[in-house]
Amino acid sequence: MKKIECIIRPGKLEDVKDALNQFGVQGMTVYQVIGCGLQKGRKEVYRGTELTINLLPKVKMEVVVNDRDADEIVKIIIKAAATGQIGDGKIFVSPVENAVRIRTGDSGEKAI
Repeated sequence: MKKIECIIRPGKLEDVKDALNQFGVQGMTVYQVIGCGLQKGRKEVYRGTELTINLLPKVKMEVVVNDRDADEIVKIIIKAAATGQIGDGKIFVSPVENAVRIRTGDSGEKAI
């Protein structure tokens, strides 16, 4: 199993969710986060004072998938989340040793 974590623009959340649902991904966890990468934030003027806002709102989504689907799901996320601009986000893929569904006790791939 693989855990795919992606940090994307908030405005792309629905596009990514819809694309993953069409592929058959059933469960996901979504967080509202703030952070910065290459985008480095932006400058704003507040009451005549210039402020640098270097932590921007993003969305972090996590899904756990079968090994055989991981590469395809990464491609789906890229296609749905990309705008071609700095700040589109990042995807991280890591191995998952085990998963357990609390309600039934199912473990491994049966639990996802």
